[in-house]
Amino acid sequence: MSLDVQSLTLLVQILDAGNLAEAARRMKMSRANVSYHLNQVERAIGQQLIRRTTRRLEATEIGLKLYEHGRVIQNELLAARESIATLGQELSGRVRLSVPSGYGQLAMSPWLLEFKRLHPAIVLDVLFENRVEDLMRDEVDVAVRVLSEPPQNLVARDLGPVRFVACASRAYAEQAGLPQRLEDLQHTPLLTAAVIGKQLRLAAYQDEERHEVLIEPTLISENFMFLREAVLAGLGVGLVPDYTVRDLLEAGTVVTALDAWRLSIFGTRMHLLYMPNRHHTRAMATFIEYVLRRAQARA
Repeated sequence: MSLDVQSLTLLVQILDAGNLAEAARRMKMSRANVSYHLNQVERAIGQQLIRRTTRRLEATEIGLKLYEHGRVIQNELLAARESIATLGQELSGRVRLSVPSGYGQLAMSPWLLEFKRLHPAIVLDVLFENRVEDLMRDEVDVAVRVLSEPPQNLVARDLGPVRFVACASRAYAEQAGLPQRLEDLQHTPLLTAAVIGKQLRLAAYQDEERHEVLIEPTLISENFMFLREAVLAGLGVGLVPDYTVRDLLEAGTVVTALDAWRLSIFGTRMHLLYMPNRHHTRAMATFIEYVLRRAQARA
């Protein structure tokens, strides 16, 4: 077997899958068959392309170079096929999107519905979830997340700042009072999200100063819609993104505290994330540019 497009495609499929068993499942082949073809390619080239570790497969230096060539070729072929298939047709395709529960429902829902009206032939598949480790899986084309530092192996497009607020229902504020200093948060029933197994730290910025406060919430959930209800129910002071309670603040049913500080827990920016080497269909490229425009207009 010589090095050809088929060999490069095999290499791309194996490295994208991360292990031979998953590659075999995606290519509808047996694991032994995938391993045999990989060995044939390596023998023909005379160099090892993939290093087997206990957890996953890693490309050698030459393997990574060939992978990058293979990805370019594969993406060009996919783009050519799509151009032929969609010639003169309405924009169609499928976009699988993963968005945080709160931001997705409260900020992005109108955008997604408008995009669907503009492009009725595009299948929009939306997952509402918050876990970062789900980003790499193949079923998701695009993900939106709050991150302090986006993963280096993903393309991160900035969707704008995320502003946390300390807030409570007006009834709670009148009865129990609101925290006046950052230190007061350590003695206040707090409602917020947290990272399992990690001590929760609230970062607070004022001018050029940065302060950190260790906090221990009494109600914890990664679902900001639930936290919004908890704030309304008067169960304590919520530390939530401003978009979670924006309409309640405007209505006056919820009030804020510590307004002189910029507050942050998980990061200060929202990012749109996708794989750098995955083929962008016309539908996916159109969707990404649309979301970036809407986020820019909102900021």
